[in-house]
Amino acid sequence: MVAIPDRHYNAACGRLATRLGISQSAARRKVDIKASQEGIRDLAARIALAEAMLAEAQAGGVDNGTLFTDQLGAVGNDENFMTED
Repeated sequence: MVAIPDRHYNAACGRLATRLGISQSAARRKVDIKASQEGIRDLAARIALAEAMLAEAQAGGVDNGTLFTDQLGAVGNDENFMTED
């Protein structure tokens, strides 16, 4: 049976997911993969890794969530976009 993740770990992954514009499970998977690559096993270090990844994403300057929202808005305003058959 899979253990229930820690609340603080979920919160850190949630903030990363919001910043990247992806689901929380995808963000948690990104953190888990990077943690396994770096040999990190304890929960406190994974939380720190998620926070570091969030800081890196914020320093990048590109807000993927806003970018995706703008792209979806452009599709709806396209005059050649069919809404029904």
